Amino acid sequence: MRYTDSDSERIVALDVAHKMVAAAKTAPKGCGVDKLTACILDGYSKQTLTDEMRKMSDLPGLDFFNRDAAGIDASQCIVLIGVRNIPLGLTSCGFCGFKNCAECFKAGSHCAFNITDLGIAMGSAVSIAADNRIDNRIMFSAGKAALSLEIFDKDVKICYGIPLSTTSKSIFFDRGPGSVLL
Repeated sequence: MRYTDSDSERIVALDVAHKMVAAAKTAPKGCGVDKLTACILDGYSKQTLTDEMRKMSDLPGLDFFNRDAAGIDASQCIVLIGVRNIPLGLTSCGFCGFKNCAECFKAGSHCAFNITDLGIAMGSAVSIAADNRIDNRIMFSAGKAALSLEIFDKDVKICYGIPLSTTSKSIFFDRGPGSVLL
């Protein structure tokens, strides 16, 4: 069988994406409790995500979703990593701004430990991409669209996306605040 450079780029991007999910899942977690979830999108599923991002770009202040959607369209795949909004259960931590976990949950706020765990997992994931020389960028916009599409269970309230690109110049660099990739 003959593989072209674009075949190899797609295969490697997906391989790295799977390694990124594993790195995110094995990243340290508060009290060792794993509330992370992840998935990889390519093809039609990735297009559904960028279509949603373009719809959301009409909302006030979200016009940059168009730019990010173009970057994802030009990527081989995207890794989505989210965290379930389940307070850790400490009686008086207060990191979330509430007296205890019950007050945090009742107010619909987010456990600081869950958010910290997600941040550490994102760092672990992008380090795998960097170690494999795959261009990437953490995108709030992709996570927001994934939540809108209910890609994850309803208890996942925060999510980020990491598109992966193997183009000769990073499509995530020098893009400017209002630029749209062609």
